[in-house]
Amino acid sequence: MTDTCSSRRGFLKALAMGAVGAPILGRAQALEAALTSSLDGLSFRADSVSAVRRLRDQYLLSPDLIYLNHASIGTVPRPVVDAHIGYLELCETHPSLYVWGDVWRVLAEGVRAQAAALLKCEADDLAITHNTTEGFNVLAHGLPLSAGDEVLFSSINHAGAAVAWDTLAERRGFTVRRFPFPVERGAELTQEELVALHVQAVRPETRVLVIPHVDNMIGLRHPVREIAAAVRDRGVEYVFVDGAQSVGMIPVDIGSAGVDAYAMSPHKWVQSPKGLGLLYVSEALRSQLPRMWHKTAESRMDGTARDYEDYSTRAWPAVVALGDALAFQAALGAAEKDRRYRALWRRVRDRVDSEASLAWRSPVTWSLSSVIMAVEVVGRPAPELGPELLETEGAVVRSFGGGLNSLRVSPNLMTSEEELDRFLDALAARGA
Repeated sequence: MTDTCSSRRGFLKALAMGAVGAPILGRAQALEAALTSSLDGLSFRADSVSAVRRLRDQYLLSPDLIYLNHASIGTVPRPVVDAHIGYLELCETHPSLYVWGDVWRVLAEGVRAQAAALLKCEADDLAITHNTTEGFNVLAHGLPLSAGDEVLFSSINHAGAAVAWDTLAERRGFTVRRFPFPVERGAELTQEELVALHVQAVRPETRVLVIPHVDNMIGLRHPVREIAAAVRDRGVEYVFVDGAQSVGMIPVDIGSAGVDAYAMSPHKWVQSPKGLGLLYVSEALRSQLPRMWHKTAESRMDGTARDYEDYSTRAWPAVVALGDALAFQAALGAAEKDRRYRALWRRVRDRVDSEASLAWRSPVTWSLSSVIMAVEVVGRPAPELGPELLETEGAVVRSFGGGLNSLRVSPNLMTSEEELDRFLDALAARGA
């Protein structure tokens, strides 16, 4: 069991004992007992079939499904579900203490520190939000843009990172421009071309560039640091990153990325309870970015990213359970996770390359890839195949039509080779 989880539970137990006595102490002890599944006992190894099976047993996924849609919404492991339920029950034993007191705020600061360690940034730079979209709304509503200023992003940016800018542009007078991204050429693009695409799109009026770290369609891993440095040389003032598809799946080093803000949704790859987000805001940007939520007097704000989470009533049990989700992922081991994700990517790519009826539409090198993969079934419209695969195979994927015409396949660490092979067999049989 990790030190983080042990200290959290010990704190709850001591708090219950000192605050209101035996009834709540009993609840806290029951919570501790419910969380006895040792994270250290996972002993996860990427190349071990038995370890993958043990990991699969930690989830509530229906055995009738081949769940390959983690890029849309992740699934929470049992220990984190148990923790969340336990915190909810404890909270309801004394609501005014556990909602309005400092109890959960103290624990939430531990969660913030865990997240900062994962992201390689300072805890003061992180707000605990509700999702990536909220992060971009904070940025779009607060950034001092006006007539003559331009916000730039590519055609593969997700709506959650884009719509707020579109909505506010007319009212505020700034402009929004999308440059066409050659998503159909995803398998051919090099890092140099990716940087050049963004640099060439910059105009003198471009003040803001928004980029995904990993895109939502083909799983392209953008070279964030290189893009940020190159566009700043062209006069771009702010670089914001959509990290919804990166955090928990690939290494993230915000401290060295050279960006001003980075918004995240840990319910995907960190596998936290739904309705939680993280927002990195650099110290320099915070001096220019006002709050979007206002409950506390301005004189009590401390100038950290905590200012952007001034919600009043919060779902504190979920926030604290985010810490358990982070601990669960840490117990698996970053190196073993990377090995497993790379092995899943390679298995799908190699099988697709061997089938004439299938076409690989994602990057062909791991350095530009992720475990979000786009596969075309030659001669079949992808939007028709998605519902068909769910009905006949129990396979959950996302479909993209148009020129990409692909199924987005996004497995997770616990996805077995047998599941992937059954899914790929079904795809190959449906091709022209």
